[in-house]
Amino acid sequence: MLPDLENLLGKIEEKLDWGKSSGWQGRDFEDLNELILEQTGVSLSASTLRRIWGKVEYKHLPSSTTLDTLAKFAGFESWRQFQKTKKLQQPATILAAVPPTAVKNTRKPWTKMAWVAVAALAIAVVSIFAGKKSRRPINPSEYKFSSKPLTRDIPNSVVFTYDATAAPSDSIFIQQSWDSRTRTVVGKDLHQHTSIYYEPGYYKAKLFVDTVLVQEHPLLIPTNGWLGLIENRPVPIYLKASEFISKDSLNVEVLEITQKNVSMQPMPPEVRFSNVGNFDPVPVSSISFSAEIKNKFREGSGACQMSSIVLITDGNPIIIPLSVKGCASDLGLLSVDQFVSGKRADLSGFTANLATWATISCKSDSGKIHYYVNDKLAYECPLPKKPVQVLGLSFAFSGTGAVKNITLLNNGKQVFHAF
Repeated sequence: MLPDLENLLGKIEEKLDWGKSSGWQGRDFEDLNELILEQTGVSLSASTLRRIWGKVEYKHLPSSTTLDTLAKFAGFESWRQFQKTKKLQQPATILAAVPPTAVKNTRKPWTKMAWVAVAALAIAVVSIFAGKKSRRPINPSEYKFSSKPLTRDIPNSVVFTYDATAAPSDSIFIQQSWDSRTRTVVGKDLHQHTSIYYEPGYYKAKLFVDTVLVQEHPLLIPTNGWLGLIENRPVPIYLKASEFISKDSLNVEVLEITQKNVSMQPMPPEVRFSNVGNFDPVPVSSISFSAEIKNKFREGSGACQMSSIVLITDGNPIIIPLSVKGCASDLGLLSVDQFVSGKRADLSGFTANLATWATISCKSDSGKIHYYVNDKLAYECPLPKKPVQVLGLSFAFSGTGAVKNITLLNNGKQVFHAF
């Protein structure tokens, strides 16, 4: 990869604040595509972005249009301007560059004025930099930040209480999670702000001064039992309990979806069932989990029957991917702090005939997490370096699906069971 391109991608990652790109999922690149389109008017497909970030092997250089678009998204006029910006000299060097002959009277008046203007500009630049250096460093201990959810239902409003009066500027932001798109400007001299969370999960709320993260804290947005939803932006379509909870399974029919004016073509929606914060946390190091799932939609662009099981933790999640065999290349396994791409590893063990019930399980043993599909080892990863605990479960289906026989154990003792 070109060094300049690597630097540009690093700036984009800093801007997004989505964590290391090594852990990005397919949906992250789709989200990035939408952000770039919104801010630049140019669409870079998710597949193009995956190639640029090295998720897919690709030996050609990006086109000039692609480079210009990425540079604009990062805050520069163009790729060339980004490259020039990297090569700018320090202000002191600008002063030194004014030639001695600039003070001679043999120059024409307009030439002398030009040199005076250059010198004045250089002095101004130096003054700005000196001013920035003289600003008192930001001390995170001078800031306070806390939050309180108002309910256990979804959506859930959260009241943030903060103190940012020590900030050297008025640029104060509260960010709901890792996603920089949830960042909101708040008043420096105010002390409360509310935000709505439309989906459950484990978040890290953040308080920024300018671009400096001064405080963050964990925030669990729980569910009141099982929550069913159909992905939709900006607000999901929530399912009534009677529409997806039956006596022996979680299950939603295509008719229930289409009756909500949601089209199954050309791209089927994502349906999710979640249960968060309703059982005692289970350490990943002693976990045993199993469930039976079925993807009930395989029409048109839903041929891959993409599905996933998410174990929500107080760190990165565990995301177990599933599909039919022919789509294994598009799978991605996230095992807390390790991401495995189907482009670079054989994840065919996570494929199955999802038209019938498939048993998916994982178990920690001997320093590893072992993943199984229909009792056959699909993959294994080392346990995460830092202790993490499972706080919730989520099942996602492209189109529609069903789940039953959900069991979660801690050191062999049952913590949660459903259906």
